[in-house]
Amino acid sequence: MNRTPRSNERFSRQGQGRGGRRPHGQTPNRRGSTAAPQGEFALPTGTTPALAPAESFAELGMPAPLLSALSRNGVTAPFPIQAATLPNSLAGRDVLGRGRTGSGKTLAFGLALLTRTTGRRAEPHQPLALVLVPTRELAQQVTDALVPYAQAVRLRLATVVGGMSISRQANALRNGAEVVVATPGRLKDLIARGDCRLDRVRTTVLDEADQMTDMGFMPQVTALLQQVRPDGQRMLFSATLDRNVDKLVRRFLSDPVVHSVDPSAGAVTTMEHHVLHVSDADKRTAATHIAARDGRVLMFMDTKHAVDKMARHLLSSGVRASALHGGKSQPQRNRTLEQFKNGHVTVLVATNVAARGIHVDGLDLVVNIDPPSDHKDYLHRGGRTARAGESGSVVTLVLPNQRREVDRLMATAGITARTVQVRSGDAELVRITGARTPSGVPVTITAPAPAHPRRSDPSTRGRRGRSAQPRRGSAARAALSERPDPRRRAA
Repeated sequence: MNRTPRSNERFSRQGQGRGGRRPHGQTPNRRGSTAAPQGEFALPTGTTPALAPAESFAELGMPAPLLSALSRNGVTAPFPIQAATLPNSLAGRDVLGRGRTGSGKTLAFGLALLTRTTGRRAEPHQPLALVLVPTRELAQQVTDALVPYAQAVRLRLATVVGGMSISRQANALRNGAEVVVATPGRLKDLIARGDCRLDRVRTTVLDEADQMTDMGFMPQVTALLQQVRPDGQRMLFSATLDRNVDKLVRRFLSDPVVHSVDPSAGAVTTMEHHVLHVSDADKRTAATHIAARDGRVLMFMDTKHAVDKMARHLLSSGVRASALHGGKSQPQRNRTLEQFKNGHVTVLVATNVAARGIHVDGLDLVVNIDPPSDHKDYLHRGGRTARAGESGSVVTLVLPNQRREVDRLMATAGITARTVQVRSGDAELVRITGARTPSGVPVTITAPAPAHPRRSDPSTRGRRGRSAQPRRGSAARAALSERPDPRRRAA
């Protein structure tokens, strides 16, 4: 695809060539992240020198209302991936950013997108900026993260995902939403209906690009990228990169700035990794004792049947647990996630549907009751803890016949885990996980009464300065993936 040179519009290449400031590709930034991915494949890098990392948000020339919103939300200094990419993305450069989940990617692209869209107004059905994500729950998480900043600069957001009224989403676009956060399938449907056009989109972001390619979205993503302005800005962010993502980079990014914060969770000093060797006979008891700990825990299993069975067992043992998987209805999944986040449920047993796009404050333990089969799944499961500088642990229960396979998985993921043989009741299991014997008194999880009447779908809110989105905790917080590749096992 031929792309014409683009101007930097309102932004100059501020700071380039200033004394003592070298391109960030030559040195680590002050927080120690590296400047380019290593070991996966040779990434295309731009020939134009990159701007040096920012020391503060204030030096970036963003609108004052955005800076005030950052301060109000307690965001005082840029994370490494934000510090490295924002000077370049604000100047109009294409960006390829790799960083582990929880590393701050959403604000890394979100602040640039909002800044470069501020002051412009969308025509009906013609958004100005687009964020493509693979799943509904990630779309809602991105929306939640960007809403306070969009409101600060009076930009309207619309979330476009399956499982909600398409006519109401079309209405939000008709009201002139400047920024659209979308999953590929639903956006394709709206375009086919004539409810959305992308030819005025100047800033396009692909978030979690690796998962979109893994799920079979490559043809849809390619078709959508061909419809945005050819001279626009493209940003691609992902926790992991592979050759399918490389194809997108080479085709749609022009002279990109490349930055990587090591995606290996093992490189995060606030996260610990433990491999616990257990016997077949003791595995469920050990998992039950871990679930009975003081504090929340997210536990992963391979199948929907296993998840439901484990959740029922925990409830009968006196543990406030609930199940999350693709077989649950959307309202059930919304309610379960909200109960886990507000502490009404202390243990969430889930399939890989919860491995991405779910942020829970203060979640300090993730347990792989069933080890994942893919190293990327391990990294994303573990990325639910130790987010945004918090501490956390990832524990994997390993049966004797799984040891060799798990060793290979850890090596591929770049993880150095502490390995120990344990049994339920062992002091070492207690030390690592806080395990304790459950009460044995069965519990029942009931839905608390909502504080406010639930809105049917507030996506039609299109007043300037207001998000065209559901409130936090609403029915839009769906965890269903949209149109997955049927060859992949359902979560």
